[in-house]
Amino acid sequence: MGLTRERKQRPDQDSGNIEKIKHVEIDLLNVQPLNEFPSDIIATPDTVFSPEQRHLQLRADGELRGALADRSAIGLFLRSKLHDLDFVEIETPLLFKSTPEGAREFIVPTRRKGYAYALPQSPQQYKQILMGSGIAKYFQFARCFRDEDLRADRQPEFTQLDLEMSFAGADEVMDVIEDLIRSLWAQYLQNQLPNPFPRLSYADAMLQYGSDKPDTRIGMQISQVEYLLPGDLIGKITPLQAPVVEALTLRFEPNADDNTAAMRNFITTFLDSPEGTSFVNNPEGGPGVFVVDSKRPLQGLQALGFEAAERIEDLYKIEDGDLLILQARRRRPFSGGSTPLGNLRLALHAAAVRAGHLKPPQGFAPLWVTEFPLFSPTSHLEPGQGGNAGLAATHHPFTSPKTPEDVDMLLKDPTQVTGDHYDLVINGVELGGGSRRIHSAAMQAFIMRDVLKMDPARLAEFSHLLEVLRAGCPPHAGIALGFDRLVALMLGKSSVREVIAFPKTGKGEDVLVKSPGPLSDEILHTYFLQYCS
Repeated sequence: MGLTRERKQRPDQDSGNIEKIKHVEIDLLNVQPLNEFPSDIIATPDTVFSPEQRHLQLRADGELRGALADRSAIGLFLRSKLHDLDFVEIETPLLFKSTPEGAREFIVPTRRKGYAYALPQSPQQYKQILMGSGIAKYFQFARCFRDEDLRADRQPEFTQLDLEMSFAGADEVMDVIEDLIRSLWAQYLQNQLPNPFPRLSYADAMLQYGSDKPDTRIGMQISQVEYLLPGDLIGKITPLQAPVVEALTLRFEPNADDNTAAMRNFITTFLDSPEGTSFVNNPEGGPGVFVVDSKRPLQGLQALGFEAAERIEDLYKIEDGDLLILQARRRRPFSGGSTPLGNLRLALHAAAVRAGHLKPPQGFAPLWVTEFPLFSPTSHLEPGQGGNAGLAATHHPFTSPKTPEDVDMLLKDPTQVTGDHYDLVINGVELGGGSRRIHSAAMQAFIMRDVLKMDPARLAEFSHLLEVLRAGCPPHAGIALGFDRLVALMLGKSSVREVIAFPKTGKGEDVLVKSPGPLSDEILHTYFLQYCS
């Protein structure tokens, strides 16, 4: 209960006009809820609600609600920009069919015995069908589903900004995305991103940073140094024969204390920690660790020998207190997303920031990573396309070889073929990936049948796409940006769960509504399902 008092008209206001009252003063006399409020719910500024009480988390946390409002505004901005660029927003079906694109699918059983839908990993095939249907520029905010292990940046269901362009290649798509991202950053973060974004090939990213999504803000570039090192030293740090040996350095922020002692204590603590132990126990050899100390022979690098120590000093311009890490790996072409030293680089930098020896990196560093291998060795962790060649498409089986020479190489050595594939990375976060697509039915069938060696039954699962390409399809390219990751990055959130209203847990559960739930005998019977013993 309370009393309201209307504001009086200002003396200088013309009596013929009525001032709009925007604020009301209230004398609060008593608070009485109009409905019963549970006595077991106690809400104070210090109350922490559990994920099972997501509704109360949202109600009590203005920052969470603000993130959802920001997400809405960012989506509206991107949608408006794409409409201005003549893109057409088209929804594609969520009830698709199971096809071996590369990730595990969620299956939706039907009441037709032996038949099921699959939820789409992405709208990839539908948007290529649209390109063959006369749609010049397509986009949508697409819901995607992948049954994969969850991490801070992964959810079993997620949203991506999906787009495709006819008569376009990689450069045209990257230009559109750069314009979108620069405009978005300027509008909402008042931050001017570079024009154009830097580009780095996959091979160079792995060589210089040990990662296919490098955070270039933190420095600590990697160099290959085995040609500098004595053989006996290499034998001490790895059991591998003729390995690649890579090096990097870490330098603390200047301070009045003894950086040498601080670095020695830091690296000892790190390597003794559970995180550090995984690097020490690397079966290919743990890291060789050296702390530069001018009070010791060859500045603490005596194990390298005089010539190698001198050349390392010149290469890295080392100073007292610097940390030098040597790490061996097998001598073979790069595959996957990181190297052992690339992972150690990130872990050491993060640990130094936590310990107060380095300032957290600031700003935004966008980067295009390009020229990925078109094919990678199959892995037991990913289903791939189910072919029998021991290879899987690195991106997906619809990515085009980059050059005519790469097309020729398909017949000689598919592992040497480069794909016309590009990833957008900002601050070490892969925001999205795209490629120029195969638009020839003959080429698409050749890659699936003769390169990946898919069984005829598997190949038949793509018959719809091959038929669309056979009917005539223009050259086209596209990309998909992870919208959840994009919003989380812009808002400085460590997890996409902080920008999703009802996220899943690390086990893929929505603990508020208790999903997934058990199936009753009646449902099992209706959908012709049964449990395997």
